[in-house]
Amino acid sequence: MFKGAGVAIVTPFHQGKVDLDRYRKLLDFQIDNDCHCLIVLGTTGEASTLTKDEKKQVIQTAVDHVKGRVPVVVGTGSNNTAAVIESTQEAEKLGADGALVVTPYYNKATQNGLVKHFKVVAESTSLPIILYNVPGRTGVNIEPKTVARLSEVENIIGIKEACGNISQVLEIKRLVPEDFMIYSGNDDNILPIYSVGGHGVISVMANVIPKETQAMCSAFENGNISRAIELQVKYKKLFNLLFMEVNPIPVKAAVALMGMAENELRLPLTPMEPENELQLKEEMNRLGII
Repeated sequence: MFKGAGVAIVTPFHQGKVDLDRYRKLLDFQIDNDCHCLIVLGTTGEASTLTKDEKKQVIQTAVDHVKGRVPVVVGTGSNNTAAVIESTQEAEKLGADGALVVTPYYNKATQNGLVKHFKVVAESTSLPIILYNVPGRTGVNIEPKTVARLSEVENIIGIKEACGNISQVLEIKRLVPEDFMIYSGNDDNILPIYSVGGHGVISVMANVIPKETQAMCSAFENGNISRAIELQVKYKKLFNLLFMEVNPIPVKAAVALMGMAENELRLPLTPMEPENELQLKEEMNRLGII
């Protein structure tokens, strides 16, 4: 699908509606600054609060505007298998290059249930599927043996791993085929996951610093480990601030501070607390981002 830095891109709003003009500008900003993949309608894109029609608009806008310059991967997951199938087939129909499918949340399926869920979804589409493991949000962890079973499915081609457990990622690497893609789901784990055989990151931070995020990935891939470490350390505080409140609240504030979108979210999310936003602004100023 891709190697290096992909961005879990925000969805801009204006007066309660999706701002497609701003969205196109955000897409161009990412591509112009070396982003290798666009992941739309993920957690960062506030997909859970968009209507079906809005999701269709966002996907179609991304596909039509990007025009194959980089892959467009669509977040199609939910805790309803039938709904995931419908969303994935719709994404394929609209021209997406792949689907990111999160572990079903709230239902708390067994490992066998996870295997059946992901297999049925994969069988419903010809799109490449990237699993998304984020137990902090879903309450369920995809265990390494389960990932290995799913890697046998032809079009399940990788995983976005946000468990925060490098030992687990290493065990996944041990069990899956060499060409199975492993992406960091946490920006502060980019280099640790690369070090155990990963292939890149699906990043929140790249909304703000796409060029630098890709530079970190490229440095590691090219053997310049000291440069990669330098960049990971340099932007560690920014990452911390982008997650001091639940994602995507801080990154929406950051993008607004850059003048690229309004700081508008949908309930139950609310704008960043003023004292926290001040800290974020100070760090972005220190780094020369704004």
